[in-house]
Amino acid sequence: MARIMALDFGTKRTGIAVSDELKMIASGLTTVKTSELLDFLDKYFKEENVELVLVGEPKQKDDSASESEVYIQEFLKVFTKKFPEMPLKRVDERFTSKMAFQSMIDSGLKKKKRRDKALVDEISATIILQTYLYE
Repeated sequence: MARIMALDFGTKRTGIAVSDELKMIASGLTTVKTSELLDFLDKYFKEENVELVLVGEPKQKDDSASESEVYIQEFLKVFTKKFPEMPLKRVDERFTSKMAFQSMIDSGLKKKKRRDKALVDEISATIILQTYLYE
């Protein structure tokens, strides 16, 4: 059995979440510097069986592409060259950062911890993965 991975891509950091092998539970994995993302993925793919990578698709309220889509498209080109056998799928990520922040509040995290943008990115990736798993 294989896992599904979700990426909340950002120009500075990328949040990463993975499913369990039964594809029932989404868990935050980590946040990495985007400049180190391909190396991290290369190592992870060698250690774990991943069958699909989900990449968040940021959109405006009117369904138009977000400004960050340009950077995501550049990443996707490099990703598909480096990992040609790995399937990619885009998942609408509207409001995931707000949902991540609200889940941090709901879980009782202190204000200082809620300012941790890396944690917000990891939780956002988990929400992207949950969205896909529970569709």
